[in-house]
Amino acid sequence: MRITIKNLLASVLLSLTASVVLAQGAAPAAAPQVESVNILEVSKDVQAQRDAAENKPGSNQPIWKNVNSDVAHTVNFPNKEMGVLIQKSGQQWRLIRNGVITVFGGWLLVIAAGAILAMFVLKGTIKLKEPLTGRLMKRFSSVERFSHWLMAFSFVALAITGIFILWGKFFMLPIIGGSAYGVLLLVMKNIHNFTGPLFTASIVLFFVLFAKDNLPNKNDLIWLASFGGLLSGKHIPSHRFNAGEKFWFWGGVTVLGLVVSGSGWVLDMIVPGLDYWRGTMQLANIIHAVAAILMTVMAMGHIYIGSIGMQGALQGMRTGYVDEAWGKEHHELWYDDVKSGKIQK
Repeated sequence: MRITIKNLLASVLLSLTASVVLAQGAAPAAAPQVESVNILEVSKDVQAQRDAAENKPGSNQPIWKNVNSDVAHTVNFPNKEMGVLIQKSGQQWRLIRNGVITVFGGWLLVIAAGAILAMFVLKGTIKLKEPLTGRLMKRFSSVERFSHWLMAFSFVALAITGIFILWGKFFMLPIIGGSAYGVLLLVMKNIHNFTGPLFTASIVLFFVLFAKDNLPNKNDLIWLASFGGLLSGKHIPSHRFNAGEKFWFWGGVTVLGLVVSGSGWVLDMIVPGLDYWRGTMQLANIIHAVAAILMTVMAMGHIYIGSIGMQGALQGMRTGYVDEAWGKEHHELWYDDVKSGKIQK
């Protein structure tokens, strides 16, 4: 029995001695492997790490300085962006998206809606100064009305779903809970993504049909100088579209509409030949959100004037015809051209 115990103790001591010897002998052999494996593949970082290890043992500052950057280092994966271990600009995007855009953009929409509501409460619907004649004049063709309503419905769908995507977590999530909100947000996102290309097509068609009647002229300067007669109280004659409508056409529909559409196509990842890096998507997201908020604010004013804000305005886009009294009061120069036969409708 004693011999067995002695043999056992001798075996344990022999094993421990062998482990120490192997560990001491393995250390030099492991060093070349550490030196040869560098996931960043930047030789200067290896030397900087060596210097830091000698001067400040345990410091990995040189490595983490390069890891915490937007530089795409070499990797053996199909997706080369996997070479970016930590995208520092992602934090900047998050602060802009959840701070500047969400807060200031939200207040901008609230203020615009409040101003429109106050205008309606104080002034009500703008009535015609002359009674209706019962005689109608054609203002919009069926194709023009189709393009307008196509753009209007697609825009409203994008605006509503966009509001849920950007602000839904603040007013909807606490009410319906996380599970239901997740399903709702998925539905909203798909509606938004598939409606976007339709909205782009409607803008192109709308531009082709209405660009010629929205070219600036000298009468627009007179209209702008008095804000359409709001300052002087005097009626300012205009052609088919006044300066305010032209500003909406060029600034809202054309410029902002195309910016929203272009950035949306990038976010949908349907632009051919484009590298969809995270930085590209973040920039497109910021541009898309800012342009969409500005366009929505302008559209709110346009929708108000074109519906309950002005008597007879909705009839023109709904039926294609307006009363002669409306045409003469709001677009006198266009009225004169139609009556003289200069414009054939």
